[in-house]
Amino acid sequence: MKAIRVQEFGGPDVLQLEDVPDLTPGAGQVVVRVRAIGVNPVDTYIRSGLYPMKPSLPYTPGMDAAGIVESTGEGVKQVAAGDGVYVAGTISGAYAQQALCLATQVHRLPSHVTFEQGAAIGVPYATAYRALFHRAEARPGDLVLVHGATGGVGIAAVQIARAAGMTIIATGGTEKGRTSVGQQGAHHVLDHHAPNYLDQLQVLSGGNGVDVILEMLANVNLGKDLGVLAKHGRVVVIGSRGPVEINPRETMSRDASILGMTLLNTSEQDQASIHAALVAGLENGSLRPIVGKELPLADAARAHEIVLQPGAFGKIVLIP
Repeated sequence: MKAIRVQEFGGPDVLQLEDVPDLTPGAGQVVVRVRAIGVNPVDTYIRSGLYPMKPSLPYTPGMDAAGIVESTGEGVKQVAAGDGVYVAGTISGAYAQQALCLATQVHRLPSHVTFEQGAAIGVPYATAYRALFHRAEARPGDLVLVHGATGGVGIAAVQIARAAGMTIIATGGTEKGRTSVGQQGAHHVLDHHAPNYLDQLQVLSGGNGVDVILEMLANVNLGKDLGVLAKHGRVVVIGSRGPVEINPRETMSRDASILGMTLLNTSEQDQASIHAALVAGLENGSLRPIVGKELPLADAARAHEIVLQPGAFGKIVLIP
């Protein structure tokens, strides 16, 4: 089969398409014939060698994919050959024509959800769900700011929060992105490039601030986030590309919390809970993954460049 391989950490050019042996499942494992692959910003951090947890070289990148179960190992009862599934984590890597997974990493894909949409579920939707419910402990009625809502995690957060009865203020950097986020369920959408957008936010909150902020770019926004939190407000740091200076007094006066998170810290029990909720949302239509761009697997390097560019809307998907 064909797979993207990384022989050394570095820039996007280290992503090389190679021939590798077909995969065979062991006990408790599943081989998925991949039809679509999700590209996540974290894939680029791992590839560069800057991520704290590094895979052994050489490796095949990627955590998210969707396709058809090709074969199963002993003891696998959740899925069978021929089932349409999405993959949230793999043993072998997702940027390939096949993916070897633990049975717990494979989830049934409702028939009305495309493989391309399925590839957009794993990291973005699980991250948004964990940030909202497991870290921020958000509740129906909370006022939630999704700070940078046009990417995969932001769109997922808007849909999940809306389905749970929260009021959402979302931000985006382009008119097209802001319009699209509004269509996904945000009650209010602001331009985070506008100099007065935080003043607009305070007006929308009645001067009380927001209960929860999901922050995609903490190195730029965290200091400002603390000034628009409500009392007992929570900021969940989902993404950051560098250090930031904050005023701790902003947290003291509000009894506010700054919460970090990474999906890799999720327990197996919590992962099962998250994906049970996500599958239910896919089934009832409240969750609708948005695919922004499709590229062939051979263009993985280009995908790694695009995924870090500002202004993108929806998920970048590779087609093997």
